[in-house]
Amino acid sequence: MQKLASALFKGLIVSGLTTLICATANAEVWPSKTIKLIVPYSAGGSTDITARKIADLLKKESGYSIVVENRPGAGSTRAAGQLSRGRNTGHTVLMASPGHILGPTVYPRLKYDPIEDFKFIRRIMATPNVMVIPASAPHQNVKEFVSAAKSQEMTFSSPGLGSSIHMSGEFFKNLTDTQLTHVPFRGSSEAIPALISGDVDVSFENLTAALPYIQSGRLRALAVTSKIRSPFLPDVPTMSETGVGLGLENFVISSWFGLIANKSFDEGASKTLQSLLDEIVASQSFTDFLAQRGAIAATESGDDFKAFIIDETIKWSSVTKQADINY
Repeated sequence: MQKLASALFKGLIVSGLTTLICATANAEVWPSKTIKLIVPYSAGGSTDITARKIADLLKKESGYSIVVENRPGAGSTRAAGQLSRGRNTGHTVLMASPGHILGPTVYPRLKYDPIEDFKFIRRIMATPNVMVIPASAPHQNVKEFVSAAKSQEMTFSSPGLGSSIHMSGEFFKNLTDTQLTHVPFRGSSEAIPALISGDVDVSFENLTAALPYIQSGRLRALAVTSKIRSPFLPDVPTMSETGVGLGLENFVISSWFGLIANKSFDEGASKTLQSLLDEIVASQSFTDFLAQRGAIAATESGDDFKAFIIDETIKWSSVTKQADINY
């Protein structure tokens, strides 16, 4: 009887081990297919440039198969909404920017929550916006521009409703009591050429996208929106400096970029990406990229990134209310 019990016991152990080995062998190792990195704006803008750089470095660092897909529309809410509602999103991430939290304030009838319906993987970088005008424009500083905007109809461009660039323009309008008309495009790659050609009068572009055009002389920078001057444009004053007496003393705005996913995104996959992104952001290749784009590295991941998003939402709520924009 003891021998029979012992044999049965050994049989159960072997069977259990076999099951465990088979389960482990059959378990899906992430990523099991191509990772899709969604850009909610058109190709060629700041978000797209950053996403493609990150995708390239992720491929080199991990060997993963990654594709970048542009899904512009409605100030990034089209792509974000698809991600929030999508099934089988375990291999899909989105390059988010301030438009992720600003878009829903412009489109209040959206059927997703920009915080609770997403998993926040890692913030990657931050960059100030910069007030730029065509090189051919007569205005040499912000004061001259404000004076002109009070006496004539003028326009400002953005890569889409609800973007930080759009809301920077609205913020500027409110503080200076000027009647600038907003002209939205599908991305910076469309908005910047329109500005260079003089089809619009001004923009508050991400420094990442505008810097090459400033350096080439096609755009004139009047002010940066950071607290201190940008080391990439040391001769350009901050909005707070040049806006004394114009109501712009507290005009401080920064754009950011980071990866988010559907709230169901696997926690292990999120940790894997966070670890890879830590290495990438610390790499010389990415440091050089930041220098070329006038940006700085960011550090928040997971809950810290989510907390940052919540703080940004609170900060921007008063601006969007003052702008009184909804669709």
